[in-house]
Amino acid sequence: MGTHYKGSKKEVRSLNTYIKLIRAADSLSSKLNLHLSKKRLTESQFNVLDALYHLGPLTQKQLGKKLLKSGGNITMVIDNLEKRNLVKRERGKTDRRLFIVNLTLNGKAIIKNILPEQVSRIKDELNILSKGEQNELQRICKKLGVSV
Repeated sequence: MGTHYKGSKKEVRSLNTYIKLIRAADSLSSKLNLHLSKKRLTESQFNVLDALYHLGPLTQKQLGKKLLKSGGNITMVIDNLEKRNLVKRERGKTDRRLFIVNLTLNGKAIIKNILPEQVSRIKDELNILSKGEQNELQRICKKLGVSV
């Protein structure tokens, strides 16, 4: 279902494109997040574990910037991961104001277990698109993301 907005053709086309993009992303995210919730993880928690697994220790600020999360939000996510002994915060050695977030052994084990399943689910969901369509979608999303 598209917009009911009565504007110019360009406005209506833009709104309809936006609605379809957001609905597709929300639908895909909901399917993938259902799997994560069964593992007692939120999407944000999974993304923090994934970033730390692939990039190594990062400051809270770096994590927030990388994951497009506010300072308060990333703090809450890390607090919850820390309560489950999946990450550990350490004060910066040269700048004590910074907190560096590290994966714990438990965190590393969880992400190593869940990541292949999540990648497989993403592959299955996106399999509806051909290789060319996936490449085109990547190109379009990058173009949209870079312009903002």
